[in-house]
Amino acid sequence: MIRIVFFGTPKIAVKSLEYLYNSDKIDVAAVVTQPDKPAGRGHKLSMPPVKEFALNHGIPVFQPKSIKKEQEIQAELKKLNPDFFVTFAFGQILSQEVLDIPKFETINLHASLLPKYRGANPIQRAIINGDKETGICTMITELGLDCGDICLKERIDIPKDMNCMDLFEKISTMSPVLLEKTLVGLYQGNLKPVPQCEDGVCFAAKLSKEETQIDWNRPAVELYNLIRGIYKSPSAYFTYDGKIIKVLEARVSEECGKCGELLRATKEGVLVGCGENCLLLLTVKPEGKGEMSAKDWYNGLKK
Repeated sequence: MIRIVFFGTPKIAVKSLEYLYNSDKIDVAAVVTQPDKPAGRGHKLSMPPVKEFALNHGIPVFQPKSIKKEQEIQAELKKLNPDFFVTFAFGQILSQEVLDIPKFETINLHASLLPKYRGANPIQRAIINGDKETGICTMITELGLDCGDICLKERIDIPKDMNCMDLFEKISTMSPVLLEKTLVGLYQGNLKPVPQCEDGVCFAAKLSKEETQIDWNRPAVELYNLIRGIYKSPSAYFTYDGKIIKVLEARVSEECGKCGELLRATKEGVLVGCGENCLLLLTVKPEGKGEMSAKDWYNGLKK
């Protein structure tokens, strides 16, 4: 069997860990994940989803604050004698000393069609930019940012109504098989990684808070892509009467109006003027309240 250590943290990586754990070709010797963090209103320590799966299935877990600096954990990983490290949304940068531990390679699952969208936020950036397709890649991890040789790729369509949560789930579902194929192919020697082409390189930086605020001077289609690109993660917003209004669902309307003006309510929602066309707000979450239809929120303003 192919012996691996799985590096991952959030929910998107759990299906891959579960698939590899249940594979008759793979032996998951251990999991490396981020430390537990405070979550929720009570700031109670919460374990990463990958850790929760590992503990429930008797897989040893390591939680370094920085894997590059913690020599004791590195020593323990060496004792496991892994063939591969597998990383998927781990959240830390690996040093060359760590990359040298496995017998073969460290394989990373990246959620884009490299070399496009190297970096931390490829899923949301693809939707925000209005892309019609993206994909997943397995690659050989090197010290540079997502610049290693490509093992396998698979394309994913982005329908115009897909939001980031839909795409997260699609990638989570498609990644396990690609990882297993990569590990088996490299282990058996019949998969030859290919260097990345340097044409088309672009980076997917983390979102700033400023980017999540709706600028009504922009075209409606750009705002629509922003809204679905950061749907509930963390959500696009605007301010009205000093309060934050998160926009969860919207649609582009060909009508026109003054930028930022709440034009009127329709049967479906509320029309707002943009730099080009209008945005029809469908579902919002006003500050201090739960999700509601935009029409109900708008009608409440008049009471």
